[in-house]
Amino acid sequence: MSAAILTKKVQNPIVPAMKDLFLADAHLINPKDDNYRRLLTLFQREEGQIRTLYLLGDIFEFWVGYEHVVFSPYVPILEALRRLHESGTKIVWIEGNHDFHLGPFVRDTLQATIYPEEAIITLDGKKIFLCHGDLINRQDTGYRLYRALLRSRFVGKLVDLFVSPDRLWRFSRFLSARSKAKRHHRPARDPRPLLMAHAQQRFNAGCEIVITGHFHLPFIEKMNGGLVIALGDAMEQASYVIYEDGDFRHAAF
Repeated sequence: MSAAILTKKVQNPIVPAMKDLFLADAHLINPKDDNYRRLLTLFQREEGQIRTLYLLGDIFEFWVGYEHVVFSPYVPILEALRRLHESGTKIVWIEGNHDFHLGPFVRDTLQATIYPEEAIITLDGKKIFLCHGDLINRQDTGYRLYRALLRSRFVGKLVDLFVSPDRLWRFSRFLSARSKAKRHHRPARDPRPLLMAHAQQRFNAGCEIVITGHFHLPFIEKMNGGLVIALGDAMEQASYVIYEDGDFRHAAF
């Protein structure tokens, strides 16, 4: 269930236009899935048109970056990302709760800037806070401990040394099926109050815009002190955000 890393170069890279894309929660699994195909089409169409692609976590349903191999179902999307990079697009990747320990391909081949939790960037003079969103709820101590354990250097080294990619992929599919079953029976809760409270803290600290994924709810709202942007998801909603000519807007692919 693994494949050699692709290294072929694209000739004559194009200078990208002044447009930035923000995208999260594609939860890619199978290249035959509709959301996978739509995202491939988007990336292919946007070659040479994007200044920076901001990936705010859970692009894959599961990812751990081995040193010399990648999971074979992800080869098409990795190749599309490589072509975007070679066309002049910078890639910024915030790790999610499904994709972490991103590893050599993302770091070296895509030359992505990787943030394990969150980042503050400046975009056309605007101070922007970026995160996946899974750490916004500070009361969920159980999840935070579980997350810290999975992302520890010790666990990463154990996986790299003793767990084959095939075995880890099969285990990830089992965990994914369990997670979906739990979500199906869990009552939906409005995340806006939590997001707004979190955003206000960031505005008080000097940020002007907060952008997050994770909650699969697309909205852009102004509040006292700044702008809150929830990306929605690139799985069922095909939702992402474009920054162009000084404005943020939602789009669908």
